[in-house]
Amino acid sequence: MTTTLTETTSKLEQWMASLPSYWQLIAIAIITILAYLIWRFINSRLAKRFNTTKNLWDDAILHALNKPISMAIIIIGFLFGLESVQNTYLEEAVLSSEMLASLKRVLVVFAIALGLIRLINKVELTVLDSDSSYELKLDETGVLAVSKLLRLIVIVISILIVFQLLNIPIAGVLTFGGIGGIAVGFAAKDILANFFGGLMIFLDKPFKVGDWIRSPDKEIEGTVENIGWRQTRIRTFDKRPLYVPNATFTNISVENPSRMTNRRINEVIGLRYDDWNKVETIVEKVKAMLLAHEDIDQNATLMVNFDKFAASSLDFFIYTFTKTRDWAEYHQIKQDVLLKIMGIIEQEGAEIAFPTSTLYVNNSQLEANNEQRN
Repeated sequence: MTTTLTETTSKLEQWMASLPSYWQLIAIAIITILAYLIWRFINSRLAKRFNTTKNLWDDAILHALNKPISMAIIIIGFLFGLESVQNTYLEEAVLSSEMLASLKRVLVVFAIALGLIRLINKVELTVLDSDSSYELKLDETGVLAVSKLLRLIVIVISILIVFQLLNIPIAGVLTFGGIGGIAVGFAAKDILANFFGGLMIFLDKPFKVGDWIRSPDKEIEGTVENIGWRQTRIRTFDKRPLYVPNATFTNISVENPSRMTNRRINEVIGLRYDDWNKVETIVEKVKAMLLAHEDIDQNATLMVNFDKFAASSLDFFIYTFTKTRDWAEYHQIKQDVLLKIMGIIEQEGAEIAFPTSTLYVNNSQLEANNEQRN
């Protein structure tokens, strides 16, 4: 197949050389346009066919090849036209044949790199798309980390290959990079600290995109929207974006409420001192109600006990956990529990206490004071 392709290319070049100069340019333009139109036709037909399948990779590969092939056809046609103009109309070539050959090879590397990056981007978007028809269950943070790393690898390898094609010594570049890296390291230590902070987040995974996090050390609380190599974007509960350098997370404690197993109900309820003989009954009935409640986790700690003699009330507490972790549903359950406790207290003829003060007056002293006034 390689021999056939080489022979075909050689014959095409011989045929082109046999044409007059202006016909060469016309032929190059026509071939370039035809190749571009043929590729667009093939691309559209394949896109319609691949849209009917549930295979992730056919759509991703076609998306990756679309622009690189279109650009390659146009730029290769332009380079062939430039070479023809130089050979025919210019006494001294602007670009040597070796330079043109190098540009063609660099173009191939660029097209491959662009295709790989587009492939990575397409796969990333498809995997992270919640409305996608592809049944993929992958961690969003891990997908973002892998895709960023793959793009970085593709870019670095492409740059090294281009240096090699342009006869730029890679060893010298690497040596200069090593020496310059020391200077850059001192000048950009914060950037490096943020980079390694982001790396630790991706490796240790204390939180991921979509988690609700907060820190007791700093005023950081909200939902994680993006984890980059330099900073993490958090959407606060008042809908403001908060950008936190990744190095910050290596020096503070981070709480991740999104990974809680349950939500806690911890309330203290006070009864009047006049209802002291009903406290035990009320406590037992409240505990029985919680044990029978379908939304309370019976495998977690559940406590209802008389706690203390407060200034204006006899206090008992409830300590229990809901099955749900959802914030809105938790408050509905908590409301239901508190209303039922109020109902139990009312059924027992008791009342919930509120702050009161009692004034004791000495009657004999009061009478003596009245006599002195008279």
